[in-house]
Formats: sequence, structure tokens, C-alpha cells
Amino acid sequence: MTASPQDPAPNPHATAEEVEAALQDTKLAQVLYHDWEAETYDDKWSISYDERCIDYARGRFDAVAGDQPLPYERALELGCGTGFFLLNLMQGGVAKTGSVTDLSPGMVKVALRNAEHLGLPVDGRVADAETIPYEDDTFDLVVGHAVLHHIPDVEQSLREVLRVLKPGGRFVFAGEPSTIGNFYARWLGRATWAATTNVTKLPFLSDWRRPQAELDESSRAAALEAVVDLHTFDPTDLENIAKSAGAVGVQAKTEEFAAALLGWPVRTFEAAVPPEKLGWGWAKFAFGGFKTLSWVDDKVLQHVVPRNFFYNVMITGVKPGTTD
Repeated sequence: MTASPQDPAPNPHATAEEVEAALQDTKLAQVLYHDWEAETYDDKWSISYDERCIDYARGRFDAVAGDQPLPYERALELGCGTGFFLLNLMQGGVAKTGSVTDLSPGMVKVALRNAEHLGLPVDGRVADAETIPYEDDTFDLVVGHAVLHHIPDVEQSLREVLRVLKPGGRFVFAGEPSTIGNFYARWLGRATWAATTNVTKLPFLSDWRRPQAELDESSRAAALEAVVDLHTFDPTDLENIAKSAGAVGVQAKTEEFAAALLGWPVRTFEAAVPPEKLGWGWAKFAFGGFKTLSWVDDKVLQHVVPRNFFYNVMITGVKPGTTD
């Protein structure tokens, strides 16, 4: 589990001046926001590296590429964050060895640490997704989760993905926000945050209120998040971008409609109240409710609701040619 010695060090405590500069520089904002979030990101999004998230990652992969022979020999995760997608896919038998890249040094550091704890053969680089620092025809598989919407030039990034893939190699990206889904998710998140932070000002609910300094920091992080979230996607438009980049066998699918209507208020509420107030009962409700509504989405709503109304977009494609 190695990182390149020339990679920059994480900067988890951005100054006010750096944050102000980042409001005008999206790539600086990406680095500052994700370095800021790196050490707490897994807890914030309930990310784990056990059966629960292995099944989730495999479910996203199988939804668009489930008919492929496994495992792939070498895989790359683009915009790896803490390594959630690739590390769980590797544990689920999708790939033998891996590489992780992210614009944030803090995220690469945490992803490599997670890989080491899991005993997985993974190397890592701090890298811009528009100029991937690997040779042509290096990887059998490229994956990413919730990354394309952070990249200024998505088509250029997909060209780079196809360049580093071997002929016949596949990419799978999941967790991208749809345009309609992002609208209702953001509205629900803002409404939940406003309601929770105002109600907990009441004296008899004061112990349900996080310290003001923590709420202020969350608000600053949210301001940066608004800068780093650059795109939402109509599934058909995303398919066309991938085809324009040179991919073949392109297919987009969507998921999470009812589940997103629950998930966004739940996650926002969790960020607004002290974590010690939320015990096992809350966790059981949140996870159980998400699972139940995901089943409703999959078995019922997928057949009656247009795909662009679902929150998450997944896409796969292949590099033309075959390996000899």
C-alpha cells in the first residue's frame, strides 16, 4: 500500500483566506473540502468495509455490469475518496489488485490506510481526473463512485479513462446525482437542516443541539460543497457524453427514488444533532427504512417512474478493441 513520494501532504485545516480563494477556484475547493472531510468521511456517510457495504458496492456494479467474468486483474478507482467503492469491490471478488487516485491528498491517505487495514494490494496517487498519471492500456477496469459530478470536464476525464484502460476494458461509475433527483434532495436537506437547527434552540431541546462552533463549521463545509458539486446528469445526456468520449457498449441506469426521499432528511438530521443522541434504534430505523424503500424502488417504482426521476445515476462503457 504505497503513495507516490512526490504527492502533496493533506491540508485538513484550511484558513479563511484559502476558503475564500476556493470559492473562485473549483479545483482548490475540491482539495480543501475533501481534505477537510477525509478523516471523518466514513463516519459521516456510514461507510464500512464489511458485508453491508460489500453487498452495496457489488449491487451497484452488478446493476450495470453484472454479466462480466470476474475478477478483473487490475482496477483503478478515480476520485477514490476513502476507497469505499474499489476496496469493497475487491473484497467482493471484482478485482485482484487496485490503484486509487484523488485530487485530495487527505482522501488518498485515508484510502491507502483503509486498504492496508484490509490487507488489500493497492497503490495510490494524488491525481487530477482530467490527466490520469498512468500509462496507456494499464487497467482492466476503472471505477468511481460519486466522482463525475465533481470533475469540470467530464468528457475529457472519460477520454482519460479510456486511454488508461486496456482494449476491451470496462468502466463503471455509480452514485452520480440526477438533475431532478438533486433538486428534491437538496430541498429536503435544506428544509431538514433549518427545521432541526431552529427547533433545537428551544430550551427543553438544547441537549439535542450541537455546539454552535460545530454547526458553523458544518455550514462552511456546506458552502464549499456547493462549489465542488459541479454537475447533475440526465441519464441520456451522460450516455451521450460517454459515447462522445469514445466508449462503446454504453448504458446508464438509475436507482433510489423513495429511498432518497428518506435518505437525505436522515443524513441531514444526523449531521445536525449530537451523535450520542442517536443510538442503535435510530441506526436500525435509518438502515431498515432505506433497505425497505430501496426494495420498493427496485421492485415497483422502477417499472412506473421515468428513470430521470431517480436520484442516483450509474453508467458503464467499454474501450473499443480486444486484448490479444
